[in-house]
Amino acid sequence: MADRGASDLSLPEDWPAHPDPILALNRMGSFDWDLDTGLMDMDAQAFEVFDLLPEEYDGRPESLTPRVPPPEAARLDAVVSQAIKDGSENYGAYFRIRCRDGAMRWTHTQGYIRRDGTGRPRRVVGIVRDATEELADSAARSHRAAQDEAFRQQTGVVQVISAALAHARSVQDVIDVLKDTHGVRHLGATSLVMGLVEAGRIRLVAEGPVGSFVPGTRVTRIDEPYPMSEVVRTLTPRFIESPEEFAEGYPILWPHITDLNITSAAYLPLIAQARPIGAMGLLYDDRRGFSAEERAVLVALGSSIAQSLMRAMLYEQEKDLAQGLQQAMLPRTIPSVRGADVAVRYRSAALGRDIGGDWYDLIPLPGGRVGAVIGDVQGHDTHAAAVMGQLRIVLRAYAAEGHTPATVMARASVFLHELDTDRFATCLYAEADLSTGVVQVVRAGHIDPLVRDADGHCERVCVPGGLPLGLSAEFGRLEYPVATLELDPGHTLLLCTDGLVEQPGTDLDEGMRGIVALVAEGPEEVRELADRLIRLAEERGGDDDVALLLLRRRSREATRAGGRLQQHVAPGDPEALTQARHMIRAAVRAWGARDQADEIELVADELITNALMHTEGSAIVTLRALDAADRRLRIEVEDSSSALPRRRDAGQDGVSGRGLLLVDLLAGSWGVEARGGGKAVWCEFRLPRPEDG
Repeated sequence: MADRGASDLSLPEDWPAHPDPILALNRMGSFDWDLDTGLMDMDAQAFEVFDLLPEEYDGRPESLTPRVPPPEAARLDAVVSQAIKDGSENYGAYFRIRCRDGAMRWTHTQGYIRRDGTGRPRRVVGIVRDATEELADSAARSHRAAQDEAFRQQTGVVQVISAALAHARSVQDVIDVLKDTHGVRHLGATSLVMGLVEAGRIRLVAEGPVGSFVPGTRVTRIDEPYPMSEVVRTLTPRFIESPEEFAEGYPILWPHITDLNITSAAYLPLIAQARPIGAMGLLYDDRRGFSAEERAVLVALGSSIAQSLMRAMLYEQEKDLAQGLQQAMLPRTIPSVRGADVAVRYRSAALGRDIGGDWYDLIPLPGGRVGAVIGDVQGHDTHAAAVMGQLRIVLRAYAAEGHTPATVMARASVFLHELDTDRFATCLYAEADLSTGVVQVVRAGHIDPLVRDADGHCERVCVPGGLPLGLSAEFGRLEYPVATLELDPGHTLLLCTDGLVEQPGTDLDEGMRGIVALVAEGPEEVRELADRLIRLAEERGGDDDVALLLLRRRSREATRAGGRLQQHVAPGDPEALTQARHMIRAAVRAWGARDQADEIELVADELITNALMHTEGSAIVTLRALDAADRRLRIEVEDSSSALPRRRDAGQDGVSGRGLLLVDLLAGSWGVEARGGGKAVWCEFRLPRPEDG
């Protein structure tokens, strides 16, 4: 049998092919259960214990069903599952098997749980033996032992149910616990009913098995003559010990359940915080009467279920409140964007009030541009959601005012720092001109964006970034470098929060590589791709929310009047100068003037260099598409100096002084405009029409 955990468990490769002779001498069989494959090997002595022939067994534990009755199998399964869940190293249990001749006999098993280095259970190895003689010294003792064992079984099942209920976070979780393989049917009940009190009525929320529903009982009044109504009114359990008692006490209900062959029933009020929140009924077809111990166990079970239900209701209420607040802070609708397909998704992973501050936004901007935002406020509570909502609003306002991406991020950081909070936030803001495909990106401590091309190739775009919002203002480091990238037709920009990327046991880079591979393999349509990514997040689970925004550029659009790109260039910042050149070249090519790209870039470079050399401050480079009809392109370089540029004769051997001569020679027109305390030097180019070649 293949053993994927052998290196971690240090077990012999052929175990139990050569079982310990001591086990055989003591008539003990051994088994090796591979939890990865679900297969279980048994030795010859184990086959004798189960009164089973080797050819009757195919390696699957389900093959033991003819020998292990379902109630015994369920109880044994509960013991093993609980041991695995609790992190125990071993377990032990007595159970009965049905021999080939129909006789029942007791069997004992002891199992040892082998785990790998991460604590994950990989194998169970152990022994089985015939325990009939051990448990049957005399008929009386055997009978008493059987009664005690039945009581222990019942108590054990209640303990297992209570442990499972501790993890229930919704009413449906509680119902699922009661109906699953560890549920109340292992108490021997034939049927289960449960109802919750709502506005003076009892609403049935669970019943089973299928086909046992009584018409007219989906919603009943508390004053009606039904057993659940009675226990809610009196707050007292009702134990019905015979069919006759049931028929006499509840003549309306009894005719509808006679096909179930009910012999007794236990109805329990579900009381929490000193008030009834519902009732539960357990119906039996193989017993009459309840001992004092059994009644005490069932009452304890009802109390445990009531507390779990109340806790689940509070969780659901708090989660609804928190998610309502969170959803109110997110944009209600995403605007349509000309020339692009957009998809946004949000997954809330938290419970109760522990919600996150993840958000996304899409901001229409003048000139056909669009701003895409993704961010995450520190913390998982309603305060994080409230801060997120305020940040989203101010980011949208700053962007709509026309500020550069770096200024938008810096102002948002100052706003968060001055807000009455100790939270910080990571954020990424991308401003895209879909007519050119030029995207300017600023990053504040957030994870990098991804870009997928039309052929499906996907890569992580490493964007230089600044400190998270709030922290950059606190430490006086408000500089946010701007990265420029090109989004060609068919390319998709993907922004997400770290809940999609981070996984337990992996670092961020490894998580990013996994998402890159998944995006590359995913569908081209952005909504389908977004659905696939959010399903991945749901399958992984986790305690972090996920926000996701995808923007796919559809096609190259004609130059539009009012289109604008802008770049801030600081003195001594060669990276910013390179990015400005990149922006201009990409825009010119996208606007259909590829043959003029070198000339236009050269002129712009001269204007920028002139501003940086002859003034003391930085320069702001603006690229505008002025008129879609006659296709004019305007470049403006704004600085803080009021001194006007002048044309100089560089001389035959001069190394400078030719800048404005080049501008005058290559540009269609140029000039200077006063701008507040400074000026803007501009030049214009007439772009060829597409039909002009």
